[in-house]
Amino acid sequence: MGGNMMWTPFVASGLALFVILVFAISLLRKPQGNEKMREISSLIQDGARTFLKREYSYVFIVVGIVALFLVLLGRRGLDVNWRTAVCFVIGTIASALSGYLAMSIGTKANCRTAEAARTGLKEALSVSFTGGATTGLVVVGIGLLGLSGVFVLFGGDPTAINGYAMGASLFALFARAGGGIYTKGADMGADLVGKVEQNIPEDDPRNPAVIADNVGDNVGDTAGLGADLLESYVESIIAAIAIGASLLVVRGSLIRLPLSLASWGIVSSIIGALWVKSGRVRDPQNALNSGVYLSAVLMILGSFFILRASGIEYIDSAQRFSAIGLIWCIIAGLISGIIIGFVSEFYTSYKYKPTRELAKASVRGPAVVVVNGIGLGMGSTLIPVVIIGVSILVGYKFGGIYGIALASFGMLSILGITLAVDSYGPVADNAGGIAQMAELPEEVRKITDSLDAVGNTTAAIGKGFAIGSAAFAAVGLFVAYLATVNRFAQEPVRLSLTDPWLVVGLLFGGMIPYLFGSLLAGGVGRIAERIIDEVRRQFKEIKGLIKGEAPPDVSRCVDIATKGAIKSMMLPGILVIVIPVLVGVFLGPVVLAGVLMGALVTGLVLAIQCANTGAALDNAKKYIENGAFGGKGTEAHKAAVIGDTVGDPLKDTIGPSINILIKLMTVISLVLAPLFVR
Repeated sequence: MGGNMMWTPFVASGLALFVILVFAISLLRKPQGNEKMREISSLIQDGARTFLKREYSYVFIVVGIVALFLVLLGRRGLDVNWRTAVCFVIGTIASALSGYLAMSIGTKANCRTAEAARTGLKEALSVSFTGGATTGLVVVGIGLLGLSGVFVLFGGDPTAINGYAMGASLFALFARAGGGIYTKGADMGADLVGKVEQNIPEDDPRNPAVIADNVGDNVGDTAGLGADLLESYVESIIAAIAIGASLLVVRGSLIRLPLSLASWGIVSSIIGALWVKSGRVRDPQNALNSGVYLSAVLMILGSFFILRASGIEYIDSAQRFSAIGLIWCIIAGLISGIIIGFVSEFYTSYKYKPTRELAKASVRGPAVVVVNGIGLGMGSTLIPVVIIGVSILVGYKFGGIYGIALASFGMLSILGITLAVDSYGPVADNAGGIAQMAELPEEVRKITDSLDAVGNTTAAIGKGFAIGSAAFAAVGLFVAYLATVNRFAQEPVRLSLTDPWLVVGLLFGGMIPYLFGSLLAGGVGRIAERIIDEVRRQFKEIKGLIKGEAPPDVSRCVDIATKGAIKSMMLPGILVIVIPVLVGVFLGPVVLAGVLMGALVTGLVLAIQCANTGAALDNAKKYIENGAFGGKGTEAHKAAVIGDTVGDPLKDTIGPSINILIKLMTVISLVLAPLFVR
């Protein structure tokens, strides 16, 4: 079976790329709308491309320096070598390519979705989901193709393959942090001056920051999200490979098994996406959910047959597991991902009590709604943390440390469809913005608003899913780090809370997500300040702008956001790279293990809190805009807009970037473990 397993990922990746091509051709054949719509879409595309080109040029300088460092380590006789450096560069290219393609597809789909809304809800859903599905399959197709390629190229060498995860992770951090700083700096500037001060609608063409805001949706929520989840996806597979390499009995099957399961996951995702596109379920939310459920069921059934055919059985003094037992690890990961997503929906959707109560608090002013939003986010951490803990225990029960990594992969196994559902949101949001700016009929805006409302729910579910998968991937990588350290150490490394060095590491690691979040929040604030000043200046100096008689200078706000985001992302990104290296070299692998555990615990809880606080504040505002508590223009609405402005950087910058922080620190430690042991 080993030979068949080895070629299966290439076939599955090729199938994904073929479906991507079909979806892309289908999308590009759709009409783009009138000249005004095409012009707005072109401005968004140009702004997104400009930002990504500048961002990528800076990030690849860092990539070159890190690759050179890895080569030099190899020359010193360490297990890290030029192969690791090559895989590292390939990982960054895969992440960069997936992010760029995701952005390109999103910006092509937005005006086509707005035009499709003229026909009706069904056609608009089909077009927007085609854009999202293409993004989801791009990420899993490129991610698995690159990973399988380096696996074959270097004969399954775990040390080299770990470099691929490190490359994907490093690039994802800069993409997510930079995109998040851009999008929320622009969003805050556009909302505070436009909605609060000038009392004009969202996405109003008179607002000079409106194009920068829509560009931000693509570079943050589409390109950044694609790079983020590609990283989690490949790291969950690589963690299982690294742990499988440390279990010498039936080693070959354990190493190849994750690649075979990932291949079936792509097939399951494609079937789920085709089901949604068939239009058999008319309600948008139910259609998207049914695609995810179908893919999950297919994944479980396929995993059962793949594991049964593998004939894996592992027994030693510490752990024991069989092929059939491992299916429970996959199921635990899948179910936990779905539950975490729905918990996020419960706390953040205005269909449910928590967010409606938050909207009610807006009547009493912005301070009350912000405090209640923070409290809601804190309370929302309980169930996801419990679910992740239970899933880890189930994984360990049925598969030992290998089972933990397999449970991590289980959550991400149908990423193709879950990311498709999540990526649909920014497309629908941009389509609504284009409909507003192009002054399309009210019925078109109602359709795009209904799609956007579903997109808000899928975005909340997606953020919960991304956080849960990040925690799972980090746990799997941490276990792989300990296994690698023990492989190279002369004596087994034991972790004990009676060891003061470990406790110091825990304390230091627990602080890192807060320091990181502080730097990102500062970056968002600085961009928002400059955009607010620029928007105020234009409203004051451009005669006739507020009356719609003169066009705004949108390029100024795009330029401010681009330069500010790139400048603000560098320091936090470099700190995440440097900290584990310095701790590992000067304080050793035990202290570093404490740092990784501390960062994982506080990072997980902080990321959930930030994501759900921000999403709930956002949807409380939308609930009021739909007519609750007096609707738009009331004092309650103004308070909700301020609450949303506070929550935006939490959910779209700090929370998502912390996901990558905990994964990147762990994968750097995994790659450089031989250096730290010496």
